[in-house]
Amino acid sequence: MRMDDASEWQRDGDTIRRTVVASDFRTAIAIVNEIAEQAEALNHHPDIDIRWRTLHLALTTHDAGGLTDLDYKLAARIDGIVADHQA
Repeated sequence: MRMDDASEWQRDGDTIRRTVVASDFRTAIAIVNEIAEQAEALNHHPDIDIRWRTLHLALTTHDAGGLTDLDYKLAARIDGIVADHQA
């Protein structure tokens, strides 16, 4: 699986990145909590940087030395979470 041209994710070497701006801090944290649930379910964890209501997300598979289908699968789940929160 790969991201389509309409995706908010951008490739940066062996990482895909996305920035999400939530409506407020509480919503940003709710998004992170839902991402955490999906990350645990997949046993694949993103790098997340929270700056007030802005989330910077990065995905890569460190032990594979780059991107794998798992990164794209989690990215798609994150996209759904973000859409649910209208961020």
